[in-house]
Amino acid sequence: MPIRCDYLVVGGGVAGLTFALEAAKHGDVLLVTKRQLDESATNYAQGGIAAVLDPSDSFEQHVHDTLEAGRGLSRPEVVEMVVRDGPERIRDLIQLGADFSRVAGPSRDGELELDLTREGGHSARRVVHAADVTGREVQRAMHAAVEQNPRIRVLEEHMAIDLIDRARFGKKPGSGDHRVIGAYVLDHKGARVHTVLARATVLASGGAGKVYPYTSNPDVATGDGVAMAYRAGAEIANMEFFQFHPTCLYHPHAKSYLISEALRGEGGVLRLRDGTAFMHKHHPRADLAPRDVVARAIDFELKRTGDDYVLLDMSARTPSYLAERFPNIHASCLSYGIDLTREAIPVVPAAHYMCGGVVVDKEGRTSLPGLWAVGETTSSGLHGANRLASNSLLEGLVYGRRAALAAAHEPSALHSDPPEWDVGEAAPSDEAVVVSHNWDELRRCMWNYVGIVRSSKRLERAARRIALLQEEIREYYWRHLVTLDLLELRNIADLAELIVQCARFRRESRGLHYTLDFPAIDDDNFRGDTVLSRDEAPHLAPL
Repeated sequence: MPIRCDYLVVGGGVAGLTFALEAAKHGDVLLVTKRQLDESATNYAQGGIAAVLDPSDSFEQHVHDTLEAGRGLSRPEVVEMVVRDGPERIRDLIQLGADFSRVAGPSRDGELELDLTREGGHSARRVVHAADVTGREVQRAMHAAVEQNPRIRVLEEHMAIDLIDRARFGKKPGSGDHRVIGAYVLDHKGARVHTVLARATVLASGGAGKVYPYTSNPDVATGDGVAMAYRAGAEIANMEFFQFHPTCLYHPHAKSYLISEALRGEGGVLRLRDGTAFMHKHHPRADLAPRDVVARAIDFELKRTGDDYVLLDMSARTPSYLAERFPNIHASCLSYGIDLTREAIPVVPAAHYMCGGVVVDKEGRTSLPGLWAVGETTSSGLHGANRLASNSLLEGLVYGRRAALAAAHEPSALHSDPPEWDVGEAAPSDEAVVVSHNWDELRRCMWNYVGIVRSSKRLERAARRIALLQEEIREYYWRHLVTLDLLELRNIADLAELIVQCARFRRESRGLHYTLDFPAIDDDNFRGDTVLSRDEAPHLAPL
C-alpha cells in the first residue's frame, strides 16, 4: 500500500526543515533523509547567516553586495525579497532556541546583542554566527522542533529514487496531464522501495559537491533533487556556476575539512609557502575578495609555483581570540597537528556550493505542477553567477517558509494510485566494482576537465567520457536491484552531464564559470540564465 501524506519533503537541511515546520501547521509532513537527519550540508556550515541587524548596515548595502557577487545574473527583485526577509527569519531561529554568539555586555535595551562578523564580499558586519559551528546549532534547534511536532514524520536512511508523474498512470497514460504526485523511495536498510503519494512534493536535497573528488560537502551531496527533477522534465538552470571554496584544509588525513571564510573576515591573509601575500595582485579587496576570485587566484598561484597548497596566516589575531572565536576549527586543526594560533594553515580550493539547480519562482514552485524545490537544489535568482558568503542558509530559511505558505493553498489533486515499484528481472549485483570504478572515473574527469578553470577542449573531452560512463551506468541500473551507491552514481552522472552542457553553452567567463577560450564577460550575448530540460537543449533565458 502507498504511504500517503500532505507534504513529502526530500532532504533534511535548513530549507527542508523550515518547510516541514511551516507546512505542519497546515497538514501532515513526511520528511525523508538519505542518512541521519543531522547529516546535511547545513550541519557542516561554519560561517553563518547574512542578515541586516546592525544599525550602521542597510538592506540596500546587502542587496548591492549580493548583486555585485552575482555578476549581473542575480534577479534584483528576488535579492530584495530575500534580504528584507532575513532579520525576521533570524528571530524565528532564536525563538526555536538557536543560541547565536553575542557581544559582551548588554545593549541599550538591556538585552545581549548578536555578535555580527564579516565575510568576503560583504561591505559590513552582518553575519550572524554561533562561534564557528553555526550550521550545527541551527540544525540542532530545528531538529529538536521537528522531533516535538506530532505532524512531522521522519524517515531516516531512505533515499528518493524518482518522482511520480500522474500523466504516466491513471486512465489515460501519456495524456499530457502532468503533475508530480510523490516519489518512489528506497529504504536502503530494509532493502525495499516505498511508493509515497503527496499533495505537494518538495525537493530540499542540497547540493552536488560529490560530483568532484575534492569537496567540502558531506557524502550525501550527490545532486539527487536536481537529477530527479531533470529526469521528470523540470527546467534546470545555471549548472555551470559551481562554487569552489578557496580554503579547505590540506592534510593527507583530512577529508576536505572546510576552513571558514570567516577567518579571512577576521584578518586572515593568504600567502605562498615562502610567506609572500598574493591576493592584492588579484583583486582590490585582497583577502576579502569574493570566493570565485580567491579560488581562481589560488589555483593560478599553485599552477604557477607548482606547490600543492597555500597558507592562511592568522597571526594578525591573538592566540586567545582565535581559540575563542573559532573553537571548532582550532580543535579540528589541532587534531591534525596544526595549531592555527601559532602557525599558518595549509589550504586548497574544493567544490563547495552549487549555484544552479531546479528553476523556481519566488514561492519555490518548479515548472512541474505539484513539485516544489528550496535551498541549494534550486536556481532561484538569488545567487546569479556567484553566491555571496552566508547567503545560502538565509535562502533556505526564506524560501522554505515561502514555499510552505504557498503550497498550503494549492488545491489537492485527485489521482489514481500508481503501480508499486516493479523490479522486473533485475537481480542483485555480483560486480559492485563497476559502481566504484565508474564513481572514481567520473569524479576525476570532472575535476580535471570541468574544474575551477575550463576550456572548450577540456569540456569536449568531458562530454565524451561522461556519455560513455552514462551508457554503462544505465545498463547496470536496469540489470540490477537498486542500491544507495548505484542511485548516487546515477545521479552524479546526470549532474555531470548538466554541468558540462551548461558550461559548453556559455561562451564567456562570468562569476564561477571561467574558460580560457572566452575570458571576458559578454553581456550582449550571455546576460541571462542558461536553461535546459530533458526535452530542450541549453538556451538563454534573458533576465
